[in-house]
Amino acid sequence: MTAPDKGFTLSPNPPQHALHLHRELNRVWANDRGWWGQITAVNHTTLGLRFMATALVFFAIGGVLAMMLRAQLATPAGVFLDTELYNQIFTMHGSIMMFLFAIPMLEGLGIWLLPKILGTRDMAFPRLTALGYWCYLFGGLIMLTALLFGVAPRDGWFMYTPLSGATHSPGINADIWLLGVTFVEISALAAAIEITVTILRQRPPGMTLTRMPLFAWYMLGTSVMMLVGFPPLILGSVLLEVERAFNWPFFEVARGGDPLLWQHLFWLFGHPEVYIIFLPAAGAISTIIPVMCRTQIVGYGAIVAAILALVFLSFGLWVHHMFTVGIPHMALAFFSAASALVAVPTAVQIFAWIGTMWRGQPQMHLPMLHIMGFFLTFVMGGLTGVMLAIVPFNWQAHDTAFVTAHLHYVLIGGFVFPMMAAASYWMPLISGRGRIKGLGEAAFWVILLGFHGTFFVMHLTGLVGMPRRIDTYPDNPEWIWLNLTSSIFSFVLTIGFALFAIDMVLQALLGPRTPRDPWKGQTLDWAMMRPTPSYTFASLSTRPLTPGQPAGEVALRLARGEGLLPGAPRGRREFLVTEIGTGRPDHVAILPGNTALPLAMSAMIGGFVLLMLAGLYILTPLALAGVGVLIWRWGRSLTTPHDHPPVSIAPELSLPVHHHSRATLVQSGIVCLLVANGTLFASLLFGLGFLTVVAPNWPAPLPLRGGMTEAILTVAAVGALALGSLAVRLRIGVVPAITGLAVNLLALALVATLAAMALHDPTNHARDALRAVLTGYAGLHVLMSAGFAGFVWQMALRGELSPNRPGVVANWRLVQDYTTVTAAIVALVVIWQGIAG
Repeated sequence: MTAPDKGFTLSPNPPQHALHLHRELNRVWANDRGWWGQITAVNHTTLGLRFMATALVFFAIGGVLAMMLRAQLATPAGVFLDTELYNQIFTMHGSIMMFLFAIPMLEGLGIWLLPKILGTRDMAFPRLTALGYWCYLFGGLIMLTALLFGVAPRDGWFMYTPLSGATHSPGINADIWLLGVTFVEISALAAAIEITVTILRQRPPGMTLTRMPLFAWYMLGTSVMMLVGFPPLILGSVLLEVERAFNWPFFEVARGGDPLLWQHLFWLFGHPEVYIIFLPAAGAISTIIPVMCRTQIVGYGAIVAAILALVFLSFGLWVHHMFTVGIPHMALAFFSAASALVAVPTAVQIFAWIGTMWRGQPQMHLPMLHIMGFFLTFVMGGLTGVMLAIVPFNWQAHDTAFVTAHLHYVLIGGFVFPMMAAASYWMPLISGRGRIKGLGEAAFWVILLGFHGTFFVMHLTGLVGMPRRIDTYPDNPEWIWLNLTSSIFSFVLTIGFALFAIDMVLQALLGPRTPRDPWKGQTLDWAMMRPTPSYTFASLSTRPLTPGQPAGEVALRLARGEGLLPGAPRGRREFLVTEIGTGRPDHVAILPGNTALPLAMSAMIGGFVLLMLAGLYILTPLALAGVGVLIWRWGRSLTTPHDHPPVSIAPELSLPVHHHSRATLVQSGIVCLLVANGTLFASLLFGLGFLTVVAPNWPAPLPLRGGMTEAILTVAAVGALALGSLAVRLRIGVVPAITGLAVNLLALALVATLAAMALHDPTNHARDALRAVLTGYAGLHVLMSAGFAGFVWQMALRGELSPNRPGVVANWRLVQDYTTVTAAIVALVVIWQGIAG
């Protein structure tokens, strides 16, 4: 649904033969044939379905592990699993469900659905989508392989220090988690950039932000939260891996570290992740309910405001996971109030959905049944969440089975039930087939009964004092029957999920053919032929749908090429790029075709991970160099040596291609990447400040080892970077590029000299380790800026730059300015700490 119709439209193109357009577009957009075609595919429909299918496989594996845990806990002195194996399975169950199922499932839904619902042909960066998938798959396989060989992580999916440190967790078990999850998080950040840029830059003409479908708003909020929420965990994982591998003491109390720093970094990610998982599910609900109730959504503006409030508030709640670790009373009061306040925007959405059902005529098809299951389950989980936000109750229930029950009510109620509704709703679009009635409804009732039988009882188990994360327990009479009941119903729940999977498979293989728009949907995804073609739309919509307008009304017009940019007459993958706020057409983007480059790059990153796990640290620079070469090759494929004529998208409008535009999709993607990068840098500064103020063994910092000489070299390095920022603003050509390259290489040499001359041994104390990390962070970004300058220099030498073809100069400027600013901050911090000593 969208807000009331305002704005402008463009004149339609003359109609063409629909079959001719289909064949023309399919030749350009289709995947290559055979197995090689599956490896080189970059199409969003293929990759979105691949993400979701892989996530479902991991969900099934995680479910099997959960059954093993419940079998062990069915009796007090269970012998089904020993303690070591139980801890590995417990850790892998949580890690799979959070990192290998929930996040990739929402990524897959967004990648598959957003171009269709926005009326465009693909995501902004198809190769980045493919890279994300391969990183996700390889990272997940590394973790599963570790489980098969008995070396899986065993310290919980939260990996609290010091239990996950080298002293208490020798071997590679913890390294598997730290490197594997970080590998998977590359996929999450890639998807976040993709989704953000696609929503902001690829809407139909006239679709302002206030007229977007609510699903796009929900996914935009999700992607922004991923950009800001994932970097703290990535930083924490990197710091802990460096501590384990190189003995740099970030979390070791005896040498100035603090294990609570890990908890802060983890929950800075962990609590927003709850809303990262919930928001896409809520977007599916906001899309399905109006269709099932034959009406428009109630409170579009209020829902958008609630989404923005959730995005903002979710980053102010992380400490409520740490109420029992000794937080000052003022902080306890603040985070308790914030934790209760977050229920308000959630309630706004709940009441808007109820109002929509009240105004309409609900039809209890299978998607609506799953939404009813969502209401029942998620509201109960929200109420127990408010209970846990109250500090005295939290102190009593913390680390008991009550918290486990609350977590599952929120995650399964707030994500799994809506995802089952989404699967039932969009399955006709995926397969072109309707349901075989009966089995889906039976699966729903079995799942609902099994879930509440398992986890409602677990609330009671926690209230009578049973701790979580244990493999055996005393034969307390009040625990025995409650645990046995949960275990029995958990197998009922598993049967229900199996029935749901069978229902989906039968529908895809044997279901009856359905008409184009079986639900009379109100979004553009239902204006396509089924199954979805590789190019999505033969022509692009000239305006967004009006509220309540069935998508089927525009299907024939778009198929005949009466929309914008019809067909593929130039033999290129083209789509329309619009301005962020107004939705006005800006330029035409030309996408690269099918390629195995994402697979090669993910394999190279995977090689780095495996070398780290094997302890072959001396060889890791080779893998990183390989990644750098592939990034260079990736960029070279986007250059062009000649000008391109404007492209006619409508009778009265021709637009330049992206080579002649300064506000390109890549530039928008770089901005998103720098937002995530800035969050990681801010988290690093937070860690430094936290240890300076809170750590029990943090003496006054030692001065730098060279006095004024190092200070002068630091100022010189920052000055050289500032010259680089000036060079990138000069006229486009060889001289500014070579100047920028030279001053960045000079700055890199100065940073290396400073690291060798001024820094103390990072294994001595956490302050020295953090100084080294900050210096390394600055050096890495200087190297990146030098790489951009070298790339621009090569483009200038090849004649690929001109005033009309600025190339990557604008992107270099963004990276160079970011490097200069962050290096200046690092210099101030390091010098200040040295002076303070």
